[in-house]
Amino acid sequence: MWDYTDKVKEHFLNPRNVGVVEEPDGIGEVGSMACGDALKLTFKLDADEKISDAKFQTFGCASAIASSSALTEIIKGLSLDEAMNVTNDDIAQYLGGLPKQKMHCSVLGRDALEKAISYYRGEPDKKIEGEIVCECFGITNLDIKRAVTENGLQSVEDVTDYVKAGGGCGNCHDKIEAIIADVHGTAVPEEPKPRVLTNIQKIRLVEETLEREIKPVLKKDGGDIELVDLDGNRILVKLHGRCSTCAASQVTLKDYVQAKIQELVAPELEVEEVQ
Repeated sequence: MWDYTDKVKEHFLNPRNVGVVEEPDGIGEVGSMACGDALKLTFKLDADEKISDAKFQTFGCASAIASSSALTEIIKGLSLDEAMNVTNDDIAQYLGGLPKQKMHCSVLGRDALEKAISYYRGEPDKKIEGEIVCECFGITNLDIKRAVTENGLQSVEDVTDYVKAGGGCGNCHDKIEAIIADVHGTAVPEEPKPRVLTNIQKIRLVEETLEREIKPVLKKDGGDIELVDLDGNRILVKLHGRCSTCAASQVTLKDYVQAKIQELVAPELEVEEVQ
């Protein structure tokens, strides 16, 4: 369970400025449903070109909604130049802090604000610059370098918390470590660190593997499978349909389901059925 401040809870349960500003001067859309968080920010300027109204629509977790709500409160009354100086740390501090693993939600707000201001100023959408490092979330080396530089990040886990890079398959961890080392002027470890998945990463990858690889195969034979829980390296699942009554269900569970999860997620994981 995340340790949320009272202010985060308040802005999640009673978010301010939800919706879309009519005839907005600025529009900024960032993120995607596929990645789990998406934000649309709109604002209106007054005669002095200060932000008189700001609203948001967010698809995401409690931190994403609270961060978006806080952002709209922060920028009201600011000039565009002042708003451009708002950082993700400002959003987090306004909320009394965010869990380390949820700092990417404040980064999402900052990116939406920058995009909305660029829209008003008639600046073209920024093309993707740099090299894609994290294929899972489409994060470039420049995105990672910016996060490391602005927030003093020291590890792959820190980078994942801020921009999600490295939170998927893990194949980009070595590249992220190299970027961190370059920013801080330190040497890259000669031996790559063994990949260590957090429970959240394990759950996300197991769910993706079940949906993409396993469920379609089982459903062809009238069966299905449900992720129940994660206990260390034990993946607890429940079988449904024909799979729940099939005499060969344990063979399917171990030789197919477990083998596929070990191949695509982590070799130490074991799958067990619960009733």
